[in-house]
Amino acid sequence: MLSNFQSWIRYSFSGYLSLISSSIIYFLYLSSIHSTNITHNTPYFTNIALSLFNITTFTTMLTTELQHKIDFKTKPLGALGHLEHLAHKIGMVQNTTSPQLSNPHMVVFAADHGIAKAGVSAYPQEVTYQMVMNFLGGGAAINVFCRQHGINIKIVDAGVSFDFPEGLDLIDKKVRKSSRNILDEPAMTSEEYQQALQNGSSVVAEIAKTGCNIIGFGEMGIGNTSASSLMMSKLFDLPVVSCIGRGTGLNDDQLQNKINILSSAIEKYPDIRTPDEIAQTLGGLEIAQMIGAMEEAFRQNMLIMVDGFIATVAITTAWKKNPEILKNCIFCHVSDENAHLQLLELLGQKALLNLNLRLGEGTGCALAYPLIQSAVNFLNEMSSFEDAHVSNKE
Repeated sequence: MLSNFQSWIRYSFSGYLSLISSSIIYFLYLSSIHSTNITHNTPYFTNIALSLFNITTFTTMLTTELQHKIDFKTKPLGALGHLEHLAHKIGMVQNTTSPQLSNPHMVVFAADHGIAKAGVSAYPQEVTYQMVMNFLGGGAAINVFCRQHGINIKIVDAGVSFDFPEGLDLIDKKVRKSSRNILDEPAMTSEEYQQALQNGSSVVAEIAKTGCNIIGFGEMGIGNTSASSLMMSKLFDLPVVSCIGRGTGLNDDQLQNKINILSSAIEKYPDIRTPDEIAQTLGGLEIAQMIGAMEEAFRQNMLIMVDGFIATVAITTAWKKNPEILKNCIFCHVSDENAHLQLLELLGQKALLNLNLRLGEGTGCALAYPLIQSAVNFLNEMSSFEDAHVSNKE
């Protein structure tokens, strides 16, 4: 029978091998500095090298300790499946073997799209502001699920084509009333886009002050699946038709009309290349603010719950600028929107849920949150073989 002690030695040994590798990397790093005109005795560069060594060493030790803690719970190895990977990820983000979820938040960004007037959605544009009022009244699906799971919800007017009355519990970050019609001109000017990024960032910065360390993002905006399809096409240089779905429920004729309109739209902008150019030209104000919000959440080292197709396009844009952001992301569900699974595969990600949702609002995040909490709870509360006096496998 393999004793717990023998197993511990096995895991510890693998950790020490990693430490040896880190030391070799450190030596090579110092050697490369010494070969330049600046010697490794220069304090500034020595401090950088030592910092890199310490970070690598700490990371190696933490990932080994987390895996050991997960593997020695009272269960067969890997028996909790994706929850084990999730627990490990959360521990690595929070730099601890005993992570906690604090003051969870959901932020729903709302804005209108100029291209909606071309008939790319099954619903009229005024549904955007009507749904915002529904959010504020607590009657939407996202409200129900957030209440159920104790998630704080914030609604942001990023660019709704409506004058909301004063006194509402609405965060006013309106850059302009609706993005422009991309069939005629870019969705936003450079200044408007930068303001949208900053607005999204400021919302999360304020939430971070409350001690929140896990946050999800939802959206509301008639026409935003069209904007997201165009962005995905440009971000990965894919045929636009492969990125288009039924959105809010188009029939076959409406879907073909959407394909024709978006094919014409993307042909107008052959030279846009960078993630920011793509988002500014083809995106929407709520998407832009979501990008800024996600980037700020990463700076705050929050766990980022990613919802459906539109939110995944937003995080993809941020990822194109900084690939490290995916370390903090939890992809909550794969939606029924045609291109979402393809997009997740391009990012190398697997979603927690597949419920054929296509609602948006952040609903997938709210539904997945209990699973995320379960991953944390089993890591912190489930007995180990030694604690429970249960024999491990032979």
